[in-house]
Amino acid sequence: MENILKETRDKSIDQEFCQKLAESFSSSANRAGKSPLTSEQVLSWFQDKQNMMLACLPSSPAAVQLCIDLSGAAVSGSTRDCFEDLEGDQENDVSELAFEAKSYRDYAWYDVGSFLSYRVLSTGEVEARVRFAGYGKADDEWVNVKTDIRERSIPLEPSECQRVHSSDLVLCFRDGLYQAIYHDAHVIEIERKQHDESECTCIFKVRYVHDSFEEKVNLQRLCCRPSQDGDRQPLLLIQGEQTVPADPFLITSQSLWG
Repeated sequence: MENILKETRDKSIDQEFCQKLAESFSSSANRAGKSPLTSEQVLSWFQDKQNMMLACLPSSPAAVQLCIDLSGAAVSGSTRDCFEDLEGDQENDVSELAFEAKSYRDYAWYDVGSFLSYRVLSTGEVEARVRFAGYGKADDEWVNVKTDIRERSIPLEPSECQRVHSSDLVLCFRDGLYQAIYHDAHVIEIERKQHDESECTCIFKVRYVHDSFEEKVNLQRLCCRPSQDGDRQPLLLIQGEQTVPADPFLITSQSLWG
Protein backbone atom coordinates (compact mmCIF):
# COMPACT_ATOMS: atom_id res chain seq x y z
CA MET A 1 0.00 0.00 0.00
CA GLU A 2 2.87 2.36 0.78
CA ASN A 3 4.34 1.77 -2.68
CA ILE A 4 0.96 2.39 -4.30
CA LEU A 5 0.66 5.63 -2.34
CA LYS A 6 3.96 6.82 -3.80
CA GLU A 7 3.00 5.75 -7.31
CA THR A 8 -0.35 7.56 -7.19
CA ARG A 9 0.82 10.83 -5.65
CA ASP A 10 0.09 12.69 -8.92
CA LYS A 11 -3.22 10.94 -9.59
CA SER A 12 -6.76 10.98 -8.25
CA ILE A 13 -7.91 8.15 -6.03
CA ASP A 14 -11.58 7.41 -6.63
CA GLN A 15 -14.08 4.80 -5.50
CA GLU A 16 -13.48 2.55 -8.52
CA PHE A 17 -9.72 2.51 -7.88
CA CYS A 18 -10.28 1.66 -4.21
CA GLN A 19 -12.73 -1.12 -5.10
CA LYS A 20 -10.27 -2.78 -7.49
CA LEU A 21 -7.50 -2.48 -4.93
CA ALA A 22 -9.70 -3.97 -2.20
CA GLU A 23 -10.58 -6.95 -4.41
CA SER A 24 -6.93 -7.49 -5.32
CA PHE A 25 -5.74 -7.51 -1.71
CA SER A 26 -8.68 -9.64 -0.52
CA SER A 27 -7.81 -12.38 -3.02
CA SER A 28 -4.09 -12.46 -2.16
CA ALA A 29 -2.55 -15.38 -0.27
CA ASN A 30 -1.66 -13.17 2.68
CA ARG A 31 -5.39 -12.47 3.26
CA ALA A 32 -6.42 -16.14 3.32
CA GLY A 33 -8.95 -16.79 6.08
CA LYS A 34 -9.43 -13.09 6.78
CA SER A 35 -12.44 -10.88 6.13
CA PRO A 36 -12.36 -9.24 2.69
CA LEU A 37 -11.35 -5.60 2.51
CA THR A 38 -13.87 -2.98 1.41
CA SER A 39 -13.32 0.02 -0.84
CA GLU A 40 -14.25 2.26 2.11
CA GLN A 41 -11.41 0.79 4.19
CA VAL A 42 -8.93 1.37 1.38
CA LEU A 43 -10.10 4.95 0.83
CA SER A 44 -9.93 5.62 4.58
CA TRP A 45 -6.34 4.33 4.65
CA PHE A 46 -5.29 6.70 1.86
CA GLN A 47 -7.04 9.61 3.58
CA ASP A 48 -5.30 8.89 6.89
CA LYS A 49 -1.93 8.66 5.16
CA GLN A 50 -2.54 11.95 3.41
CA ASN A 51 -3.32 13.62 6.74
CA MET A 52 -0.11 12.25 8.23
CA MET A 53 1.91 13.53 5.29
CA LEU A 54 0.33 16.98 5.55
CA ALA A 55 0.99 17.10 9.29
CA CYS A 56 4.66 16.36 8.71
CA LEU A 57 4.97 19.04 6.02
CA PRO A 58 3.00 22.06 7.29
CA SER A 59 5.30 24.58 5.62
CA SER A 60 5.25 22.88 2.25
CA PRO A 61 1.78 21.59 1.37
CA ALA A 62 2.67 21.61 -2.33
CA ALA A 63 5.15 18.82 -1.66
CA VAL A 64 2.23 16.43 -1.25
CA GLN A 65 0.63 15.99 -4.66
CA LEU A 66 -1.85 13.26 -3.75
CA CYS A 67 -5.42 14.30 -4.54
CA ILE A 68 -8.31 12.30 -3.11
CA ASP A 69 -11.29 12.32 -5.49
CA LEU A 70 -14.47 11.84 -3.44
CA SER A 71 -16.84 11.79 -6.39
CA GLY A 72 -18.41 8.59 -5.13
CA ALA A 73 -19.36 10.04 -1.74
CA ALA A 74 -22.59 11.89 -1.04
CA VAL A 75 -22.71 15.65 -0.54
CA SER A 76 -25.60 17.86 0.50
CA GLY A 77 -26.56 21.50 0.85
CA SER A 78 -27.96 23.05 4.04
CA THR A 79 -31.52 21.95 3.29
CA ARG A 80 -31.32 20.33 -0.14
CA ASP A 81 -28.78 18.13 -1.90
CA CYS A 82 -26.18 20.11 -3.80
CA PHE A 83 -24.01 17.23 -4.96
CA GLU A 84 -25.12 13.61 -5.27
CA ASP A 85 -23.47 10.33 -6.18
CA LEU A 86 -22.53 10.40 -9.84
CA GLU A 87 -21.73 7.47 -12.11
CA GLY A 88 -20.05 7.86 -15.48
CA ASP A 89 -21.07 11.07 -17.24
CA GLN A 90 -24.33 11.42 -15.28
CA GLU A 91 -25.11 14.99 -14.24
CA ASN A 92 -27.06 16.40 -11.32
CA ASP A 93 -29.23 19.40 -12.18
CA VAL A 94 -29.13 21.80 -9.23
CA SER A 95 -30.11 24.98 -11.01
CA GLU A 96 -32.94 25.48 -8.54
CA LEU A 97 -30.34 25.99 -5.82
CA ALA A 98 -29.25 29.20 -7.54
CA PHE A 99 -25.45 28.99 -7.33
CA GLU A 100 -22.94 30.83 -9.48
CA ALA A 101 -19.25 30.09 -10.04
CA LYS A 102 -16.27 32.14 -11.17
CA SER A 103 -14.39 31.01 -14.27
CA TYR A 104 -10.61 31.08 -14.18
CA ARG A 105 -10.58 31.90 -17.90
CA ASP A 106 -12.05 35.41 -17.66
CA TYR A 107 -12.75 35.96 -13.92
CA ALA A 108 -16.44 36.29 -14.77
CA TRP A 109 -19.30 34.71 -12.83
CA TYR A 110 -21.67 32.27 -14.53
CA ASP A 111 -24.78 30.48 -13.31
CA VAL A 112 -24.09 26.87 -12.31
CA GLY A 113 -26.14 24.39 -14.31
CA SER A 114 -24.90 21.27 -12.53
CA PHE A 115 -22.22 19.98 -10.18
CA LEU A 116 -20.44 17.03 -11.78
CA SER A 117 -17.88 15.96 -9.19
CA TYR A 118 -15.77 17.19 -6.32
CA ARG A 119 -12.34 16.51 -4.87
CA VAL A 120 -10.04 17.40 -1.98
CA LEU A 121 -6.59 18.68 -2.89
CA SER A 122 -3.42 17.94 -0.95
CA THR A 123 -3.69 21.44 0.53
CA GLY A 124 -7.03 20.54 2.11
CA GLU A 125 -8.96 22.77 -0.29
CA VAL A 126 -12.16 21.48 -1.85
CA GLU A 127 -12.84 21.86 -5.56
CA ALA A 128 -16.04 21.14 -7.46
CA ARG A 129 -16.29 20.43 -11.16
CA VAL A 130 -19.15 22.50 -12.53
CA ARG A 131 -21.01 22.81 -15.79
CA PHE A 132 -22.09 26.37 -16.43
CA ALA A 133 -25.71 26.91 -17.40
CA GLY A 134 -26.04 27.13 -21.17
CA TYR A 135 -22.55 25.70 -21.81
CA GLY A 136 -21.32 22.25 -22.77
CA LYS A 137 -18.80 19.69 -21.54
CA ALA A 138 -15.88 21.47 -23.18
CA ASP A 139 -16.36 24.43 -20.84
CA ASP A 140 -16.51 22.43 -17.58
CA GLU A 141 -14.12 23.71 -14.90
CA TRP A 142 -12.74 22.78 -11.50
CA VAL A 143 -13.45 25.68 -9.15
CA ASN A 144 -12.59 26.35 -5.52
CA VAL A 145 -15.68 25.78 -3.37
CA LYS A 146 -14.69 28.33 -0.73
CA THR A 147 -13.72 31.24 -2.99
CA ASP A 148 -15.34 30.63 -6.37
CA ILE A 149 -18.82 29.23 -5.65
CA ARG A 150 -21.57 31.27 -4.02
CA GLU A 151 -25.28 31.94 -4.00
CA ARG A 152 -26.50 33.50 -7.20
CA SER A 153 -26.53 37.31 -7.33
CA ILE A 154 -29.92 39.01 -7.38
CA PRO A 155 -31.10 41.39 -10.15
CA LEU A 156 -32.52 44.67 -8.88
CA GLU A 157 -35.90 46.20 -9.65
CA PRO A 158 -36.06 49.96 -10.45
CA SER A 159 -37.62 50.59 -7.03
CA GLU A 160 -34.73 48.85 -5.22
CA CYS A 161 -31.91 51.27 -6.02
CA GLN A 162 -31.78 52.33 -2.35
CA ARG A 163 -30.41 48.89 -1.55
CA VAL A 164 -27.14 49.81 -3.27
CA HIS A 165 -24.60 51.75 -1.20
CA SER A 166 -21.07 53.01 -1.71
CA SER A 167 -18.42 50.30 -1.14
CA ASP A 168 -20.95 47.51 -1.76
CA LEU A 169 -19.75 44.49 -3.70
CA VAL A 170 -22.01 43.99 -6.71
CA LEU A 171 -22.07 41.84 -9.80
CA CYS A 172 -21.93 44.16 -12.80
CA PHE A 173 -22.82 43.39 -16.41
CA ARG A 174 -19.86 44.37 -18.56
CA ASP A 175 -20.48 44.83 -22.27
CA GLY A 176 -17.04 44.37 -23.83
CA LEU A 177 -15.77 44.44 -27.37
CA TYR A 178 -15.90 40.67 -27.81
CA GLN A 179 -18.26 39.42 -25.12
CA ALA A 180 -20.79 40.51 -22.51
CA ILE A 181 -20.10 39.02 -19.07
CA TYR A 182 -20.60 39.65 -15.36
CA HIS A 183 -17.72 40.70 -13.11
CA ASP A 184 -17.42 41.57 -9.43
CA ALA A 185 -17.16 45.30 -8.78
CA HIS A 186 -17.30 47.75 -5.89
CA VAL A 187 -19.59 50.75 -5.95
CA ILE A 188 -17.43 53.84 -5.43
CA GLU A 189 -19.89 56.65 -6.18
CA ILE A 190 -23.66 57.05 -6.54
CA GLU A 191 -25.54 59.84 -8.25
CA ARG A 192 -29.10 59.44 -7.03
CA LYS A 193 -31.96 60.97 -8.97
CA GLN A 194 -35.69 61.35 -8.50
CA HIS A 195 -37.63 58.73 -10.44
CA ASP A 196 -40.73 56.58 -10.29
CA GLU A 197 -40.90 52.83 -9.67
CA SER A 198 -40.96 51.91 -13.34
CA GLU A 199 -37.47 53.16 -14.26
CA CYS A 200 -34.38 54.00 -12.23
CA THR A 201 -32.31 56.91 -13.54
CA CYS A 202 -29.63 56.83 -10.84
CA ILE A 203 -25.99 56.53 -11.95
CA PHE A 204 -23.53 54.20 -10.23
CA LYS A 205 -19.78 54.43 -10.61
CA VAL A 206 -18.11 51.07 -10.14
CA ARG A 207 -14.57 49.72 -10.02
CA TYR A 208 -14.09 46.15 -11.22
CA VAL A 209 -12.28 43.90 -8.77
CA HIS A 210 -10.09 41.95 -11.19
CA ASP A 211 -8.63 44.84 -13.25
CA SER A 212 -9.61 48.06 -11.35
CA PHE A 213 -11.30 49.50 -14.44
CA GLU A 214 -13.90 52.16 -13.57
CA GLU A 215 -17.07 53.13 -15.38
CA LYS A 216 -20.53 54.58 -14.78
CA VAL A 217 -23.50 52.24 -15.16
CA ASN A 218 -27.23 52.22 -14.58
CA LEU A 219 -29.13 50.00 -12.16
CA GLN A 220 -30.14 47.57 -14.89
CA ARG A 221 -26.52 46.39 -15.12
CA LEU A 222 -26.19 45.62 -11.42
CA CYS A 223 -27.00 42.56 -9.36
CA CYS A 224 -26.67 42.69 -5.59
CA ARG A 225 -25.22 40.01 -3.38
CA PRO A 226 -27.68 38.04 -1.21
CA SER A 227 -25.62 39.02 1.82
CA GLN A 228 -22.80 41.52 2.19
CA ASP A 229 -21.40 39.70 5.22
CA GLY A 230 -20.61 36.38 3.56
CA ASP A 231 -21.86 33.87 1.04
CA ARG A 232 -23.21 30.43 1.57
CA GLN A 233 -21.41 27.44 0.19
CA PRO A 234 -22.58 23.83 -0.18
CA LEU A 235 -22.28 21.71 2.95
CA LEU A 236 -20.66 18.32 2.44
CA LEU A 237 -22.19 15.04 3.51
CA ILE A 238 -19.40 12.47 3.65
CA GLN A 239 -20.14 8.75 3.84
CA GLY A 240 -23.67 9.34 5.11
CA GLU A 241 -22.78 11.56 8.06
CA GLN A 242 -23.35 15.29 7.84
CA THR A 243 -20.38 17.42 8.81
CA VAL A 244 -21.22 20.79 10.35
CA PRO A 245 -18.28 23.21 10.75
CA ALA A 246 -18.44 26.27 13.03
CA ASP A 247 -19.79 28.17 10.05
CA PRO A 248 -22.52 25.83 8.75
CA PHE A 249 -21.86 26.90 5.16
CA LEU A 250 -18.06 26.71 5.24
CA ILE A 251 -16.24 23.65 3.93
CA THR A 252 -12.84 23.01 5.50
CA SER A 253 -10.36 20.16 5.44
CA GLN A 254 -11.04 19.61 9.14
CA SER A 255 -14.75 19.13 8.51
CA LEU A 256 -13.95 16.62 5.80
CA TRP A 257 -11.40 14.51 7.62
CA GLY A 258 -12.82 14.86 11.14
